[in-house]
Amino acid sequence: MNGRHETDLGADGTGRPRRPVNSGMGRRGLLAAALGAGTAAALGGAAGPAAAAQAAGRGSCGKRRIPPGGIGMHLYTMRGPLATDFAGTLQQLSDIGYATVGVSGRHGHNAQQIRGMIDDAGLSAVLEHVAWDIVRGSGLPQAIEDVHTLGGQWVVVPSLPGAMHTPAGFREAARIMNEAGRACRDAGLQQVLFHNHGSDHATVDGEVLFDILVNETDPHLVAFEFDVFWASRGGADPLTYFRRYPGRFPALHVKDMAENGDFADVGSGVLDFPRMFQGAKSGGVRQWLVEHDNPADPFATARNSYEYLAALRY
Repeated sequence: MNGRHETDLGADGTGRPRRPVNSGMGRRGLLAAALGAGTAAALGGAAGPAAAAQAAGRGSCGKRRIPPGGIGMHLYTMRGPLATDFAGTLQQLSDIGYATVGVSGRHGHNAQQIRGMIDDAGLSAVLEHVAWDIVRGSGLPQAIEDVHTLGGQWVVVPSLPGAMHTPAGFREAARIMNEAGRACRDAGLQQVLFHNHGSDHATVDGEVLFDILVNETDPHLVAFEFDVFWASRGGADPLTYFRRYPGRFPALHVKDMAENGDFADVGSGVLDFPRMFQGAKSGGVRQWLVEHDNPADPFATARNSYEYLAALRY
């Protein structure tokens, strides 16, 4: 795949998958406390999609809905099936109801071949994850061309090297991303996007690393594919970000959190999506891309998550 997959990078910067720590706390209140006061308000009550839809304040009182064309799948979720049947997996996603995909891993296919399979399935690609070393180096023009070929709008930086997780490193990243964003816009794409992990929300030497990127990049050149699981895991409140930085979050990774802090199908965990999405318009959200880092059954996850988002009112 292009770039590291969606895992929280350890302090050693190796990029090895690191599953969220199971704290052993079985109650949502304790989990919320562990994640921090800023995130506690974003965590709430349901243990499943049906319960979530009926719980007070969780989807039962709003009238807004996610546009059908905005519900997508980030293909890292489906990496197992894609490795054996890329075209068939895309068709099954389309049959479930998904409209769009975010590309993350090509499994031996080139951009033109993937575009053909996406078109055949009646889907649209909106973005591709591209490794930091490519975005900052001589490979960016080809990456831009490939996103054009896929029919997408955004080149996405999936993560930064662990060694850059300092204020100076994030300021350097902001400078480079402004340059990459200008190249993307000049070539007819939208801004370059950055995908966050939990460690990006750390406070280092008195500064929140992620906030450096938001504040020191040009909104016309750089925006964010905001992973709401990792933001919450890192102690951030997505709703606050949507309201504080209007228009900066055109794409989301919609990923739920189990009571033990692990990954969960969307709608089956503790994240309060109806509350969170009240800021989606302000945040500029256009794509809600489902993701689950370690699904036991990727197609069951795809179905469960789609059904929840399609029925959600906020």
